[in-house]
Amino acid sequence: MREFDPQIAEIRFGYGLSPLKKPPENAQDVLDGLTAPDVMQSAFPIERFAKFRARMVQAQAQNAIRRKNRGTDIAEAARKQRNVLNREARTAMFDWLGQTMLRRTYTETAFRERIIAFWADHFTARGKRGVIRRGTSPYIEAAIRPFVTGRFDDLLQSAVMHPLMLDYLDQTRAMGPNSTRAIKRGPKNPAGLNENLAREVLELHTLGVNGPYTQDDVTQLAELFTGMTFDARNGFKFRQDFAEPGAETVLGVAYGEEPRVKWVREALVDLAAHPSTARHLAWKMAVHFVSDHPDPKLIDALEAAYIDHDGALMPVYEVLLGHPSAWEPTFSNFKLPIDFVSSALRALAIPENAFAGRDEKWMRRFFAMPLVHMGQTWERPVGPDGWAEEDPEWITPQGISARVAWAMDVPVRMKDPLPDPRAFAETALGRFADDAVRFAAGAAESRPEAVGLVLMSPAFQRK
Repeated sequence: MREFDPQIAEIRFGYGLSPLKKPPENAQDVLDGLTAPDVMQSAFPIERFAKFRARMVQAQAQNAIRRKNRGTDIAEAARKQRNVLNREARTAMFDWLGQTMLRRTYTETAFRERIIAFWADHFTARGKRGVIRRGTSPYIEAAIRPFVTGRFDDLLQSAVMHPLMLDYLDQTRAMGPNSTRAIKRGPKNPAGLNENLAREVLELHTLGVNGPYTQDDVTQLAELFTGMTFDARNGFKFRQDFAEPGAETVLGVAYGEEPRVKWVREALVDLAAHPSTARHLAWKMAVHFVSDHPDPKLIDALEAAYIDHDGALMPVYEVLLGHPSAWEPTFSNFKLPIDFVSSALRALAIPENAFAGRDEKWMRRFFAMPLVHMGQTWERPVGPDGWAEEDPEWITPQGISARVAWAMDVPVRMKDPLPDPRAFAETALGRFADDAVRFAAGAAESRPEAVGLVLMSPAFQRK
């Protein structure tokens, strides 16, 4: 029977092998790493959303000045200052890309960074316009990272009710048609009920696309969600004048006669506890970490762990790491571009100051734009369902060409001197470095080319 393997653990459940970090010795080491002090968060800090909101407050103040002083020099100065704030937020976003890469390079608990990325993708969110467009990393710091070892219902509430999610799925403008505010607006300016958030909560976050819900459940949940909004100064808030009065019934359960945020929380807790949610999450986790076509017994085991422990996530991770199919020595999943780049930097053991002093132009040239060409724009997924897991989405002529270009050009800029190619093949691939990789590493005309060939080897491209 296949059992825990340290090198497979680093490749499949982390960001690859590193010359600086010893692989975990057993599954318990991996699990303990999830609950240990979050060293990477403090070593390579990313702005929390509470601090990020201050940028939004300043931008709103400049917009208010513009509106009040239209056509004047004061308005023009305010416009320029708002643009400065937008530019500073954009520059910070690229700084956070570097911090994310360093976390993945230096962590001794790589599964923590992987599981955070998994849940961040599950709860995909990004701002729509202005400063908040740059708020994804701060959102992950606040809404995802602190909750990945707790209960799924807490993680669900944290993500769904976060200002960035509310902005992304247009919840801030949702208004019950019979709400106090809608009635005050009158028939000439009718209110709109936005179903985006409700639909994605049911379809993506909990029950799954084939879950047991109807269009009426979507509408009722959307009415229950009315009133959820936020302001830049204080964050989340619930506006009763926006909320639809009366009880709403979702999956046969009625929630509250009077609009209260407590009913929203209760509905999310119930959705988290639904058996279809357990199945959907089990399938998604198995696909992400093990194979596009996972062993049905693995999905069954993950589902059972979720149900048996009332949505606690640590027992689910324990089953994932303990299942024989998780230790299949053949790597099935093709690395997504950001995972490829992360694992390359980890294998190279880039210096902790590798991104120090790098401006936005440099980050765009060597990281942001290559990721675009590989098919995965940093923190800009094409939709709320996040990034595709299926290999054909990433194995494309343009995507592979972009990986080759990055592998041949960027490592030498991150690590000087580059490691000996033959030693690097062993460092990056461990026992999965076959004769073909060793030969290519030794026969290449230059060291950068040799390192690039190792990074582009089939063994390195999979996890």
